[in-house]
Order: sequence, then structure tokens, then C-alpha cells
Amino acid sequence: MVSGQKRNFFLLMIRCLILASACFPATVSPAEAGGGADLVLSLEEVLERGLENNLNLKKSLLDLSAAEYAADNLWSEIFPSISGSAAAAYNSALFSGSGFELNEQGRTLSAGLGINLTLNAGIPYGMNNIRLAYQTRLLNYEDARNQLEIQLTKNFYSLIADRDNLAYLEDMLRLAELQYERNRIGFNNGLVGELAVMQTRLGVENARYNLSAARSAYATRMGEFLASLGVEQDSRAELRGKIEIARIDLDPEVLIQEHLPRRPDIVSRRQEIERLENAEKQTAFSAKAPSLRLSLDWNSRNFDPFADAVSGSASVSIPIDPWIPGTRTAQSIRNARVSVEKAKLDLKIAEDGAIIQIRSLIANLRNTWGSIEIARLSLGVAERNYQLTEQGFRNGTVESLTLADARNNLGTVRQRLLQSELSYQTMILDLSAALNINWKDLTK
Repeated sequence: MVSGQKRNFFLLMIRCLILASACFPATVSPAEAGGGADLVLSLEEVLERGLENNLNLKKSLLDLSAAEYAADNLWSEIFPSISGSAAAAYNSALFSGSGFELNEQGRTLSAGLGINLTLNAGIPYGMNNIRLAYQTRLLNYEDARNQLEIQLTKNFYSLIADRDNLAYLEDMLRLAELQYERNRIGFNNGLVGELAVMQTRLGVENARYNLSAARSAYATRMGEFLASLGVEQDSRAELRGKIEIARIDLDPEVLIQEHLPRRPDIVSRRQEIERLENAEKQTAFSAKAPSLRLSLDWNSRNFDPFADAVSGSASVSIPIDPWIPGTRTAQSIRNARVSVEKAKLDLKIAEDGAIIQIRSLIANLRNTWGSIEIARLSLGVAERNYQLTEQGFRNGTVESLTLADARNNLGTVRQRLLQSELSYQTMILDLSAALNINWKDLTK
């Protein structure tokens, strides 16, 4: 017989759990509440909606459009400056008829047009940098698009794992309720003690609470995910898909040699070196090389063609101070050369970091696959253990707590396997991002 203190303790625990369940009812997903989902999303549809409605990607597209417009109009760098002028004047005579006059009476209209063009040897390098700026913007846009696709894919499969975990928790609740019903019937027939009934009721409440908490978390994450796709958070949506993984055996050195030069950050570093080299040459040639200035001016007075005046000039400017060491211009040229050397060091640092990242991800993939195989083996053992324990409980050779432990262990092993598979899928996505290739091509 169970002592009165233990019985009161278990009764108090059960009452507390019942009150908690009443205060925090199980959250039902929108699909369950409405008997079906209004929107069923596959991974392809998620990517399409996410790319279309992402505001940061739209901003990046605007920057790309501006850079493309500048690259398509490089002629503007040598287009001359044109200025026009117009004036009107009125003169009146003072003290007319006297012995002297200050001004003669009359109206004067004048117009003028000036064209100035300055050429130096640094202009072509400035044009190259404008064209390079467009290529950099294009690279940044494509990289942002790829990163967004990878992040959306991660969120998609994470929600798939949460959905599958809900199914496991629902199964755990069903098994707990089934065990409780058996114990209750056995107690009414005098075959099971009161403590066993109380313990199984406690297990039911624990399983119901775990399911309720998981449903609430899933609903919150699903709402945030739908908002990122431009869908109302309270929409009844369902994700179509499942986590399917297969072992992949990769050679890190082959992948590094083949894909490292095409990584967006590596390409961006090379473009930065090229930009700085152009800037260095532009600074040097603009400062040291002679510059040519052409000027043409036309002026008309009272629109009288015989009073028009046209003037033109051409001058060559030869700088002297850039050739003197230590001057400000010479220092700016030297600083531009130093910036190029620093950019080359940054490229080397980025390449070394990328190599370490790729090798680490491939090593982690191999280790994670080992943990998946162990988790699958553990799941088979846990399922068989629960079957034997349940059979022993029916035969009266196993206690209720032992059966509850076997059931909880089964749920834990299932969740561990699910998380291991999700981690493997996530690392595949991270590796595809590190190699700048599609993750489906990587799995092939």
C-alpha cells in the first residue's frame, strides 16, 4: 500500500498539471483549426515568394540599376562642360541737352555660349572603375539572392522538422493516454494499484504540456516565416515536403581547387584589388601627366551677326610638384599604392579562411553522418525496448514507471534522430554557400 503522504503528493501534482492545462490550452495550428490549409507551399514556391517580397533584395536591385546606368554612359566622363549666358541692359541719358551727358540712351541685349573640355591620362582608369563598380554591384546582388535562398531553405526544413516533431509528440501523448486508460481499467478491476494510475495520469499531463508548448512555438515560427514571404501571419498555411538526406563523400581539396576562385567574397576581393590599382593609376596619371584644356566661347550683342565674337583657346598644363618626393600629391600616390598591397593581403586572408571553413564543414558532415547512423540504430533499439516493456507490463512483470521511461526514451531518440538529420541538411546548405554552388548539385 502506498503511504498517505505519497498519495497526497501525487494527487497535488496531478491537480497542478490539470490547472496548468486549463490555463494554457493546447495551441492548434491553423490547418487543424480550419480542417485544412488555404495555402500549401513547396520549397520552390517558398523561394519564389521570398525572393519576390524581400525588401533588402529590392534595395540591392535599385543600387544595381544605378550602377548599370552609369556603366552604360561612360561617355559622360569626357563630355565637355557647356554653359550659356543671357543679359539685358537699359541705358538712359542724364541731363539731356546740357553740356555733358553721363550715359547714352539705349537698350542692350547679349547672349553667350561657352564650351570647356579638360583631358588627362587618368580618365580611362576612372572609366574602368565605373564599369568595375557595376560588376561589383551585380556580384553583390547575386550573392545576396543566393544567401536569401539558402536562409529560406534552412527555415523551410527547420519548420518541416518542427512539424515532424509535433507528430512524434502527438504519438507520445496517444501512447500515454492509452497506458493511462489501461491502468484505470485495471485499477477498477483491482489489478493495478492506485500509484500506477496516478503516475500514468501524470505522464499524460506531461505529454500534453510538451505538445502544447511545441505547437505554440511552431505557430509563432510559422507566422514569422509567412511574414517573410509576404503572406499574412494568420493565414492557414501548410508546408509540403520532408527531410530526405543521403550520405555524400566529398574531397575537400578537389572542391577547394574547383570552386574557391568563384566564391563571391574571393571575387569581390579581386575586384577590389583591380579597383584600387585603377585608382592608383588614375591618381598618378592625373597628377603627373600633362593635361589638355580646350575652350570655345561665343558672344552676341543685340543679335547682330556683325557684332558676334568667337574665341577659342588650348592650353597644356604640366604639373611639377607630384615629381617632388614628400609633397601632398606624392604622398597621395604613395598611399594609393599601399592600399593595393593591403587589399592583396586581405585577399590572402579571405582565401585562407575559406579553405579552413570548407575543410571544417566537410569534416563535420562526416561526423554528423556517423551520429545519424547511431541515432537510427538507437531508434530501432528504443522501439523494440518499448514493445517488450509494454508486453511485460501487460503480463504484470514490468512496473508502470518502467513503461513510462521506455516511452519517454523512445520519444527522445526520435527527436535526436530528427535533429541530427536537420543538422546534416543545414551543413549541406552551409557547404553549398561556402562553395557558391546549388546544394542539390552538391548532393548529386
